Amino acid sequence: MFQTCRMQKGMGFTMRIAVCDDETEIRDMLRDRICKFCPEADIETFQSGETLLEGKNQPDILFLDIRLPDMDGMEAARKLRRKNKRMILIFVTAVEEYVFQAFDVGAFHYLLKPVSEEKLQAVLAKAVEQYREAEADRTVKEEKSIVIKSGGMSSKISLSEIMYAEVYNRKIILHKADGDVEYYGRLSELEKMAGEDFYRPHRAYLIHFKYVVKYDASMIWLEQGTALLSKQKYPEFVKSYLRYNKRKGGADTL
Repeated sequence: MFQTCRMQKGMGFTMRIAVCDDETEIRDMLRDRICKFCPEADIETFQSGETLLEGKNQPDILFLDIRLPDMDGMEAARKLRRKNKRMILIFVTAVEEYVFQAFDVGAFHYLLKPVSEEKLQAVLAKAVEQYREAEADRTVKEEKSIVIKSGGMSSKISLSEIMYAEVYNRKIILHKADGDVEYYGRLSELEKMAGEDFYRPHRAYLIHFKYVVKYDASMIWLEQGTALLSKQKYPEFVKSYLRYNKRKGGADTL
């Protein structure tokens, strides 16, 4: 079971904030204060880690208790991180002993109970500021596009749609979820335009970190398709991929 506190929308976006705590009094107190400080958000409350993971909507900001009856907050956080690397995670707990583990799941802050209204407001304000900055940055990057000429026609393609690019028979093939696009060009030029969200793991490939599913020392698996990874580039690729995840709000390791 969960409760929803839908407040007045604003700023052109709907920010989702979730509170997960097994104590009804604390859960309701946090919800009411967050509603007061952040009326533009949709706020959901959960009483356990299991109901939190079963929720249909991924929270942008999560206030999570650590000591929960079924699944502890650390385990719930690890599972959520696999699906939501951008989530801003704030632990709310009565004990200090988990503070170092909190960094392992990319926690934004660690609040000790009882939480004062002033402290909650200050931490929430910083979390909302980071969320808005990340959303603005993501929007700019997703809107960035290139214009290519293929078959006598010019087409505008958003960089966010490109899973990976490869060179084949002097052509560049852009692999997208809705189909491939081919054109004559140089992969080095596309690499410069694509920016830091892309990486060239092999002379014939350029991949988008966003669509990486898994990798080893010689291959990268994406949501659709695979790309070769030069063995000498493997250490650099891993570091670049971890930096990408950190920029997007995830932890270095999961």
